[in-house]
Amino acid sequence: MKTEGGSETAKRNAGERAAEEVTDGSVVGLGTGSTAAYAIEAIGQAVHDGLDVQGIPTSFQSRQLALEVGIPLTSLDAVDGVDLAIDGADQVRDDPSPNADADSNATTDADANATADTASALIKGGGGAHAREKLVAAAADRFVVVADPSKLVPELDRSVPVEILPAAHTTVAERVRELGGEPTLRDAEHKDGPVVTDNGNLILDVAFGPIDSPAELAPTLAAIPGVVEHGLFIGLADATYVGTADGVEKRTY
Repeated sequence: MKTEGGSETAKRNAGERAAEEVTDGSVVGLGTGSTAAYAIEAIGQAVHDGLDVQGIPTSFQSRQLALEVGIPLTSLDAVDGVDLAIDGADQVRDDPSPNADADSNATTDADANATADTASALIKGGGGAHAREKLVAAAADRFVVVADPSKLVPELDRSVPVEILPAAHTTVAERVRELGGEPTLRDAEHKDGPVVTDNGNLILDVAFGPIDSPAELAPTLAAIPGVVEHGLFIGLADATYVGTADGVEKRTY
């Protein structure tokens, strides 16, 4: 269920711009996916040029790329905190308000009063790493999202990835059907059987159609026994860098 769409130029612009927020001596959460990969590569180049950082990867994929580009790695239990997390998204609920500016930090009173349900609501987990991604994002002082315009939507409607304990497959599927969702066990692409996450669990992709209130659905899913984590990220993002062919637009929340 990996996401498609968006030009490589737009992805690169978003990733490289977010990487500019990394400061010397910081601990950085390294997200997963094609747009986050550009941020990791840019951070690696900065390390090569003398920047002192430590990275916390959110998946095997991001760990391997970080090692390739020379970023020193650590873990959550080895540091006092995470200064910044950078990650992509499969969908970003777009709020075309005055805080959407061409690479600016402008905000208004209306922006400050925006609820978590209308600003900074995301769906993640197309790569199956959303449990670790959410853990790192929640631990970070700042969490910035990198995306191309194809990820922006007026209303979240993509299937929500739900990581589950293998033994809970049947019972969780029944519960999400009661909530109006249609679960599909995610199959592996190059092996028989289901996808197994880095945590040793399975993933249900649950189609709800347009999600009117992500902030209400998120805790309901989290409360189902057997659910490890779901892909609704509500109120976690501080900003989104939207890459375009010409530059970057920054949305602050």
